[in-house]
Amino acid sequence: MSEDKTETPEAETAANPAEESAVLTPGQIADLKTRAAKADENWDRLLRTTADFDNFKKRAAREKLEAAQYASASLLQKILPVLDNFESALAAAQNAAVPPGGIASFQSGVTMIQQQLKNVLVESGLEEIDSAGRPFDPNFHEAVSEQESADVPAGHVLQQLRKGYKLKERLLRPATVVVAKKPAAKS
Repeated sequence: MSEDKTETPEAETAANPAEESAVLTPGQIADLKTRAAKADENWDRLLRTTADFDNFKKRAAREKLEAAQYASASLLQKILPVLDNFESALAAAQNAAVPPGGIASFQSGVTMIQQQLKNVLVESGLEEIDSAGRPFDPNFHEAVSEQESADVPAGHVLQQLRKGYKLKERLLRPATVVVAKKPAAKS
């Protein structure tokens, strides 16, 4: 019983599919070249986009740092005239003999400068915290003591020792206050 071990060429090709795919038609070769060119183009585009994005991140970080460094420039430009007025007032007070009513005039001038400074700060979003007579709020007040009072309800601000300030809705400094408490019962 001898079997014929001879195979036909079709059988060899079917038995080894790797050899079959190794033979490419000119159309397939052209298609692969087109795809390779497209892949190279996409790779170059990816590299350029990645470099552009890295440059953007560096530029954005640099701009953010510069913005933080110079954020107060606008406010300082508004405050400089106030500083100039204070210097002028001090120079006038040192160089002149005080005529009658001169102190009142000087005080009036300093008050005007103070109001000018307050206006600049209010325009920039600064807001004073009005505390007198209001309920004590630990979010806006810092109590330094309690004092008995029959005039102000317990738990309310009796006296404001130092003003508090907010910048828009953010607390910059709490108001330092004295809080009222009920008077002690007389025995």
